[in-house]
Amino acid sequence: MIGSAGFPANSSSSVWITRCSGVWRSWWILSIEDVVQLFFCNYRRCARVRLFQNFFCFFEGVARILATPMSRACRLSAFGSKPPALSVETMAALELGANEVLVRILAAPINPADLNVIEGTYGELPSLPCTIGNEGVGVVERVGSSVVGFAAGQTVLPLAFGTWAEQMLVPTEALVALPEGLDPLQAAMLTVNPATAWRMLHDFIPLQPGDWIVQNAANSGVGRAVIQLAKALGLRTLNVVRRAELIGELLQMGADVVVTEDADLRSEASALCGGVLPKLALNAVGGASALNVANALGVGSPHVTYGAMGRQPLKIPNGLLIFKNICFRGFWLRRWKETASLAEVRSTYETLAAYLAAGVLHTPIHRVFPIEEALEAIAEASQEKRTGKVLLRM
Repeated sequence: MIGSAGFPANSSSSVWITRCSGVWRSWWILSIEDVVQLFFCNYRRCARVRLFQNFFCFFEGVARILATPMSRACRLSAFGSKPPALSVETMAALELGANEVLVRILAAPINPADLNVIEGTYGELPSLPCTIGNEGVGVVERVGSSVVGFAAGQTVLPLAFGTWAEQMLVPTEALVALPEGLDPLQAAMLTVNPATAWRMLHDFIPLQPGDWIVQNAANSGVGRAVIQLAKALGLRTLNVVRRAELIGELLQMGADVVVTEDADLRSEASALCGGVLPKLALNAVGGASALNVANALGVGSPHVTYGAMGRQPLKIPNGLLIFKNICFRGFWLRRWKETASLAEVRSTYETLAAYLAAGVLHTPIHRVFPIEEALEAIAEASQEKRTGKVLLRM
């Protein structure tokens, strides 16, 4: 029962908010006295009828907000717990702001960054409790009163944290429209790994068709995107993996050369690359693996670290700095999105969506879990020997 100043709730005349068939609704209950006044009294002399008219718009707005069905979300309450302190909770209805879009999430992958957030080891951690998830794909359900350029039914990429949910509110500047017809599971994996690969291929050194790139973790999500995008751009890739059984798969995908971690790239890189040395190294491992790809580089080339899967620090020999002038840099996609213009961000994702539609980009999928099995999905995604991504379907 709800009361308000000037119209207190009482036993005979009140507003009730009830839940019916999964939807919150409001009902106005009039006493017998109110009904008599409504039909038989002069309108101007009927105080309660006037109050009904005055407050009708207010309660209509409340009902409209509450009529939005509640949704479920994966909520994290503590970092570093084993098993993870994560539960699937029913959330209160979301109130749409003027410049916001209500997105119904279709699917979201589980990335290493998500696991790092759960562990409490990521570079920046959210305030708890929170809905987690770094990427996904969805469909616009409703738009705010000031929103231009988005409409109900559009497929979109939400570039915001909190995608492990059935619904989320996204400001328009953190939303990218996608072409229709994309596989939603593949589109759900477009935001993080392909974008990381694309920016690293463009932001550190000008590359021309025929130039070589060397990378470790070549079978990772970013590594596979690097191989596919490099091939489309006419670049060549020298790829390092831990397991020999991955070599054939990556060659079939479009990799030029694939070797295992025991290859000595200091002495072998030139021969492997046809007499030239790579102009760019991409490191997602650290430790000895990071040094190995650095040793493959030509003079003055950048070595870019974007991950630390091996959990070992990068140790840089003085000679790589003095005699080869190797430039060691880092890349974090979130920082890029914060500093790039909105036009550049949207252009990047529109380009990647076009590559996805053309079949250039494809990420193998290991398994898809429903949202209510999020804990099982996290456990599966934490296993090392997988052949593809684990996703949540909402």
